[in-house]
This record gives sequence, C-alpha cells and structure tokens, in this order.
Amino acid sequence: MDEAARFAAMMEDGAVLRRRMAAEAAPAVLAVVAACERSLRAGGKLLFCGNGGSAADAQHLATEWLVRLRARVERPSWPAIALTLDPAALTAGGNDYGFEQVFARPLAGLGRAGDVLFGITTSGRSPNVLRALETARAMGIVTVGLLGGDGGPARALCDHALVVPSAETARVQELHIALGHAVLELLEDRLVGGTAGRAGP
Repeated sequence: MDEAARFAAMMEDGAVLRRRMAAEAAPAVLAVVAACERSLRAGGKLLFCGNGGSAADAQHLATEWLVRLRARVERPSWPAIALTLDPAALTAGGNDYGFEQVFARPLAGLGRAGDVLFGITTSGRSPNVLRALETARAMGIVTVGLLGGDGGPARALCDHALVVPSAETARVQELHIALGHAVLELLEDRLVGGTAGRAGP
C-alpha cells in the first residue's frame, strides 16, 4: 500500500469508528452528561487522569471545562482538574508510594463525594488509572472511563464507560477527544443554552 492509500485508510478507519460511536454510544454519552450536570449543580468538580497521550488528553479536556470550548458560548469557568499537571506531586507519589498510586494519592486529597473522575486509558489496563478508579469508587466519586478495545478491567470500575472499539491507539485517542468534546458541548447546551450571555449552574 502506497503512502496516499495508507493515509486514506487511516482517515476511513477513523470515520468508520465515528459512525459506529454515533450509532451506538448516545445513551452512554448522555448518561455522562447527566452525571456531570448533577455534579456541577451540586458544587462538585471534574477530575481527569491518564498516561502519555492520555495525560495530554486529560489536560486538554480539563482546560476546556475551565476556560471554554466554543467561542460563542460565554459561561462561568467550570471546576476541572487534570491530575497529570503537577510534576512535583507525580514524582513524590511515584517515589513514596509507587507509580501505580500517582493518581490515586492526590485524588484522595482533592476529590469529594459527588465529583466525577474521568479515567482515560486506551487499553483499559493502566495500573495507575485502575487504582484511581478504585479510590474514586470508595470515596463516592462517579467514575467515567474513556477506554479502548473491550474496555479491559477498567470497564468494571466505571459507572459510565465510553469504549472505542479499536486496538489502534491513535484511533482510540482521536475518538476520546471527540467524545470529550461531545460531552462538554451537550452540557453547555443544557446549562447555558448554546448561546452567549446565559448563566451557568
């Protein structure tokens, strides 16, 4: 396969996954939107964690909750924390408690019952994300998984699982961002109306 054909195949693979998620994932996405709405209305916050590219996705999505996604939608900043942001906390946690605890340890201090944790892992098997999901459940935090493949062991730890049915990391990560954007847009439509100048929760 030449490079042009390979490129076309990549784009088509992504399009097929988007169409499949569009056909199958709406109930799960709307359940996540509802969980986030309940949390924000009750004074809760959203937390995000993941490794590597998924760490970047955690920061990407948290930033869009804190600042904004759509220029035409003026709303309050919504509380969101990426647990990947503080290298001092990450390295201290890894040094003192082991890498599997680098998200669970700060979550234990920052999280509260009624918050929502997004655990992002393309395999569903990242040990530190699994520990964070376990900790969240024990604390009464709603757990959302942005997962890939069959969801792995993370799926059982999630109150709501958005699973991209692919083993290709790049395609899964592309859909994770699309799903995160969809959740946020739908929540903005609920709480702000999708137009400028309306108050948030």
